[in-house]
Amino acid sequence: MTVRVLLADDEALVRAGLRMILEAEADLEVVGEASDGVDALRMCRDLHPDVALLDIRMPGLDGIQAARRITREPENRTAVVMLTTFDADEHVVEALRAGASGFLLKSMPRDQLVTAVRAAVSGDSLLAPTLLRRLLDDFVSRARTPLTTAPGVDQLTPREEEVLRLVARGLSNAEIAAALVLGEGTVKTHVARVLAKLGVRDRVQAVVVAYESGLVRPGG
Repeated sequence: MTVRVLLADDEALVRAGLRMILEAEADLEVVGEASDGVDALRMCRDLHPDVALLDIRMPGLDGIQAARRITREPENRTAVVMLTTFDADEHVVEALRAGASGFLLKSMPRDQLVTAVRAAVSGDSLLAPTLLRRLLDDFVSRARTPLTTAPGVDQLTPREEEVLRLVARGLSNAEIAAALVLGEGTVKTHVARVLAKLGVRDRVQAVVVAYESGLVRPGG
């Protein structure tokens, strides 16, 4: 299977560097390059890439706005990954809330970039669990708006809520299975049902919903 990738960054040199790294891999293909969010959105609709790497800061329509539009189109199954210069970027959580599956540092080693692109296609998390929890703990602690229950949360069974809380703690399916004394296949089924009920694409989005709904509390 060839993974089709779209690159969106307003710096041509950055795009060239990313293309060189990705196309050195036999299973990765760069199908398009965009210099802003408007072009990225159009190319996602026209080219249907598997993964879109979007710079957070771009002129016109920025990466966050583009991510929100891309992930909210039902027919568009492109996994969106944000590119940033600093891991403490204040817009990272906003990007996750917009539907991004994770974020990558532009300074990361080439092998990590390649691994992350493949992970995005398989639906795996692109954020270390500890980093995701730190970001969301900080976001929720500073949020001035009250927590609201997202659609689908009230449809979760007690077991599914329990599984979601463990996912939010960063546990893998195998670790959840051990903690709850369940088969790993059973846990995988529970996770799939949680994602479906919450209407989200991956585990990262499910964790964001868990925090915003108050199902998981900062530091908990």
